[in-house]
Amino acid sequence: MSHAEFTTQTGTLRQGRWLLRLSVIVVCLLGMVTIYTTNLLLTQRFTETTRNRAEVRLTFYVANLMSELQRNSIVPQLLARDPDLIQALSANNYALSTQRLLSFVDEIGAASLMLLDKDGRAVAATDRNRLGEQHRSDTSFVNALRSNATVFTLGESPQGGYSFVYSRRIDQNGSTMGVIQVAVDLAKLERSWASVSDAVYVTDSTGNIILTTEQRWRGLDEAEALRRQTPPTAIEVALRATQDWAALPIDAYLRGEAVLRREARVPFQGWRMVSYTAYSSVRERVNGVLALEVMGFAIFLAMMFWFASRKATNRVAVFERESAELRALNAALQREIAARKQVERNLEVAEQTMAQTSKLAALGEMSAAVSHELNQPLAAMKTYLAGARLLLQRKRPEETLSSFQRIDDLIDRMGAITRQLKSYARKGSDAFEEVDTRAAVSSALSMMEPQLKNRYVEISRTLPGEPAMIFGDRLRLEQVIINLLRNAIDATKTVADPRIDVILALGETVTLTVRDNGSGIDDLDTLFEPFYTTKQPGDGVGLGLAISSGIVNDLGGRMTARNGAGGGAVFEVQLPRLKTAAKAAE
Repeated sequence: MSHAEFTTQTGTLRQGRWLLRLSVIVVCLLGMVTIYTTNLLLTQRFTETTRNRAEVRLTFYVANLMSELQRNSIVPQLLARDPDLIQALSANNYALSTQRLLSFVDEIGAASLMLLDKDGRAVAATDRNRLGEQHRSDTSFVNALRSNATVFTLGESPQGGYSFVYSRRIDQNGSTMGVIQVAVDLAKLERSWASVSDAVYVTDSTGNIILTTEQRWRGLDEAEALRRQTPPTAIEVALRATQDWAALPIDAYLRGEAVLRREARVPFQGWRMVSYTAYSSVRERVNGVLALEVMGFAIFLAMMFWFASRKATNRVAVFERESAELRALNAALQREIAARKQVERNLEVAEQTMAQTSKLAALGEMSAAVSHELNQPLAAMKTYLAGARLLLQRKRPEETLSSFQRIDDLIDRMGAITRQLKSYARKGSDAFEEVDTRAAVSSALSMMEPQLKNRYVEISRTLPGEPAMIFGDRLRLEQVIINLLRNAIDATKTVADPRIDVILALGETVTLTVRDNGSGIDDLDTLFEPFYTTKQPGDGVGLGLAISSGIVNDLGGRMTARNGAGGGAVFEVQLPRLKTAAKAAE
């Protein structure tokens, strides 16, 4: 090798080394920027998800608390009218009064029941140890004597903590006989909160904690409760330091861990509910992604050094080592292939797990929908069976056979509903056909005939003279109409002269309007959401309008709702009109 060639080769090697160093610096800077940006974006995204879940969970807790309070608030009013208790107070004979209260407590779900005479002495109680106690100076007893309605009292429990008592005065012929007290059992709500959330508490109007999953917080305000935490260890201090750089919106530290604070108003005597949700899941998910990125950049740098080393080795190595280098390269490729296969197997397991979870969620949604849709014909069958029994007793066989025929039609309808599961799964138009909307409206009104016989409702039906043809599924369209009619009937229960207008109009679309003169709709924004309902418990689960809206969307139309100018609610369904029918009409 000549001196010129040696000099040229040496310069090339130096240039290669500087290029490698520059590449390493660029890759490191790029990795730092990528990791910082990824951490910021993913932290914001996962934090928002955690915040939304915490708000939904807190809203659910508030609803459960209000439901428990409202359910128990009715009990004193009912017991104050119980003739056995009134007779016992009048005759001063309480031998059976305690047994009478015990028969109510399990059915009501209250913590305890207690009957006081007009002097404040406990004459009957589900807790026999409290018989004979004097409550003449208790706030719950005094307030009940002064009021004609049920009063709520927040006091201290004999077992420690707080008691939540509804009390009401018992009167007979204008004179006070005694007071009935119902203690609300809210401890079960605390136990349910503790099994799901990190920390939940409820404060009264003065800010004192009255319900909490942390027993040592009871009776304190929020600031003092947080100060009573166990001092953080050195590991917890280090953990806080690492969390501070993650741009988390830290509201407080609970047991040495950063938490998100959510607060909601309880619509009861100025109460408020607060929940603390840990960010541990957010940090774990973000750290998992960052670890993958760091590993990726490390592998990339390792590959850069490896390629650089390979290039330098190839330049200085002799030709006899080429075979050994090829074997080493082949071994590296085999290791990489094995690693890739392992990653693919892990991804396959993860995809199977996600698919199973999706199937379970879909199964739950489908079960709720099918149960709701089958309830309508089942309710109608129950009415027809009751009518057939009366007709048989009155020896009217012809009308009895007519009822049985309607029951048979309903059985066919239920079978058709179950057959619709295939079309629900496909979400396609394989089962669609030409349907006259007028016939669907008439069939739906016929289906609602048993309910209309139970109470007087004026039904006004306006149908066009020509066919109102659409391309869709008649059974599912009837389900929509029946749901709207049922809601309209329920909405007019408190109206003196109930009236429902059913109007079918033709234009560029087929428009079905169902109008009632009820009380109208309070919340139009959440009307079509699943499980939203304004009915009493047991009358509905809030799936009717959500399912109906989905059916109308599948038919290519849309469903809207509004409050009428003269009162009541107006539901409008617009469906695409069949083109051939429209042209023939023109």
